[in-house]
Amino acid sequence: MTSFKGLMTATDSLGVEKHMYTFIKRDTQLQVMQVVKEQVMRALTTKPSSLDQFKSKLQNLSYTEILKIRQSERMNQEDFQSRPILELKEKIQPEILELIKQQRLNRLVEGTCFRKLNCRRRQDKFWYCRLSPNHKVLHYGDLEESPQGEVPHDSLQDKLPVADIKAVVTGKDCPHMKEKGALKQNKYCIWTDGLNALLGKDMMSDLTRNDLDTLLSMEIKLRLLDLENIQIPDAPPPIPKEPSNYDFVYDCN
Repeated sequence: MTSFKGLMTATDSLGVEKHMYTFIKRDTQLQVMQVVKEQVMRALTTKPSSLDQFKSKLQNLSYTEILKIRQSERMNQEDFQSRPILELKEKIQPEILELIKQQRLNRLVEGTCFRKLNCRRRQDKFWYCRLSPNHKVLHYGDLEESPQGEVPHDSLQDKLPVADIKAVVTGKDCPHMKEKGALKQNKYCIWTDGLNALLGKDMMSDLTRNDLDTLLSMEIKLRLLDLENIQIPDAPPPIPKEPSNYDFVYDCN
């Protein structure tokens, strides 16, 4: 490989470490630039509020620290791809899917308010649908305005036995589906997942895949915790008092 005689200084007014290289090879130069880029990008991900704070983050991300971070990330990635971890994932995945299924069915039992489209594709009315507690009947009906809470089953005029549902048709296969944005809504994903679960079919929405990945990762990390010489209490901790308000709660509906 061809080498060159020169001097390269990887530095700037932001405090990135200074490096001098004489007779360095081209691939070494690229490696240095990658480290400098990583220093800047990792410092930016912390969202520093000032230039001084940004400089401080850069100073903490030395070349040695970057190598340690890379090694740690690589080891974690290799650990989660090892055969024992993959076997553990395969073992606990059915439990996680059952948990997601129960959550979807519970949401159907609670019910959801949808906007109703008229013949001109205008959203001027509402309709509400909810699953019976025994999971055998869907109750639905029109509403003049969006409800503030759950709508009782008795207030919903129409019924559809779950046994009469043959299949759930979505996307391009559904003649009534023209709003592409609805495919990305959590409300849509929850109901398609719930209906497929009622029919004994797989839940295939993006929301289910994301929930499965998140819960699997959390469960595996919990099971891999080193709890040696750590005393685990027999009784759960007491439930704290309710907050003075719930302004921080986000309504997924």
